[in-house]
Amino acid sequence: MPDLVTSVRHAIEQHNLLASGDTVVVGVSGGPDSLCLLHILHQLTHTLSLDLHIAHLNHCIRGEDADADAAFVGHMAAECQLPVSVESVDVPALARAQKLALEEAARCARYAFLARVAHGIGARTIALGHNADDQTETVLMHWLRGSGLAGLRGMLPATQLADYRLIGDWPTCIDREGHSPAAASTTSHLPSLTIIRPLLGVPRADIEAYCIQHDLHPRFDRSNLDITYFRNRLRHELIPYLETYNINIRQVLRRSATTIAADYDLLRDQVQAAWKQTVRDETSDSVTFGLAAWQTLPLSLKRSTIREAIHRLRRGLRNINFVHVENALEVTSGGETGAQATLPQRLMLTVGYDTFTVADQRYRELPDLPVLMTKEAVPLTVPGDTRLPASNWVLRAERVDIPPSVVSPQKMVADGSLPGEAPPHLPPAMEGWQASLDAASVGRSLILRPRCPGDRFCPLGLRGRSKRVNEFMINEKIPAAWREHIPLLVNEEGQILWICGHRPDHRARITQATQEIVRFRFERE
Repeated sequence: MPDLVTSVRHAIEQHNLLASGDTVVVGVSGGPDSLCLLHILHQLTHTLSLDLHIAHLNHCIRGEDADADAAFVGHMAAECQLPVSVESVDVPALARAQKLALEEAARCARYAFLARVAHGIGARTIALGHNADDQTETVLMHWLRGSGLAGLRGMLPATQLADYRLIGDWPTCIDREGHSPAAASTTSHLPSLTIIRPLLGVPRADIEAYCIQHDLHPRFDRSNLDITYFRNRLRHELIPYLETYNINIRQVLRRSATTIAADYDLLRDQVQAAWKQTVRDETSDSVTFGLAAWQTLPLSLKRSTIREAIHRLRRGLRNINFVHVENALEVTSGGETGAQATLPQRLMLTVGYDTFTVADQRYRELPDLPVLMTKEAVPLTVPGDTRLPASNWVLRAERVDIPPSVVSPQKMVADGSLPGEAPPHLPPAMEGWQASLDAASVGRSLILRPRCPGDRFCPLGLRGRSKRVNEFMINEKIPAAWREHIPLLVNEEGQILWICGHRPDHRARITQATQEIVRFRFERE
């Protein structure tokens, strides 16, 4: 058997896991992995100038056996003359309160406890006893659940605790009773904590042999035999079965994880660069991307930036459904203003004029579009410029005469135009936030106003049929929060000429009888 102390010291040096003088919290369950880790680190205490502090959490799942585990760890700490922190958390109650699987609740409670201990003694490092077989199981478990590169790289020798997807913004929000107070501390108020795994390259068999060699007597956790737990099924059923296909499947999975971890690091660098290029604004409530810049990204970076936005807004979310991301890609690739895609945990992606925003479904910040922030009518200057109140948008209007030859019947026949339609070489009725309308239908006294109850108009394309404005906005998938702010162009007779940015009125269209056009164009100043 190789000298594990030397192997672990080499791993510590290779991955820069510890520095001279470090205070280290060692998570000790009483099982062979954590017992082996503690024994080795204790031997390296003087060589590496370490201060060790043992931490043990009773999950209140296994009754008297769990109490005996806690007593065992306390006795061992006394033998090693090391300080120890022992706590209990009612994990089943936490799972019920947070609506989590028991395994996930235990994980969150355990990291929360370790973080509290580290913060209390001023430590910045937490050492855990995960081994090479744990790594194999983790990679396979993530693959079966449909993980991306982040999951397929498995566990890392060193990880910032703040990078974990835990309950709340910070794991210390889970107290000793398993509660998660609303007023939890955040990472900005606590030191950075690093999780290290010095045994990650050591197989379980070598750890058990080490315990025998050094007369260590680890506790036996009977729950590790319970195949109702997903990880235990992998350990006792699936991996042995896969070994009938490839006896080296454990090593193969670990090598794949090592390769993927390097690929993931490269991708993360690209994601961060793409983030800087495409994100226009980021707050704790929303992330807004520049649509044109984002659409130039390769597909991989499009997916990754959307996932990154979700993770930043929902730090406790561990798994993002593939379907959610693909739906978001479809919506953003279309680029239709007002289009939306539903994302996990009440997040919504909403496409604006030249941006798209990922935010909570209740988020009501209006897009950077020509919207009205007032309920009062805004008189227009025609021709001329009219600035929208409390906005950097201006509506420019100009009158344009049409030479008689342009609309002559002979010219229309040559162009293939039908009677009553605009000749094809005249400006289109609408292009985004600009419209060209018949001046005679427009009139002389115009206003912009928000919608009113009972508003109706005749959308261009419905051959003069009337429709309620509210129904039109719903059909156009204009977000509910925007509808009260979309400007309507209205003449002195109260006729709606244009739902700005969406559809002109049929009665204001350009026809063969049009002699003068009014062009309206919104521009940002």
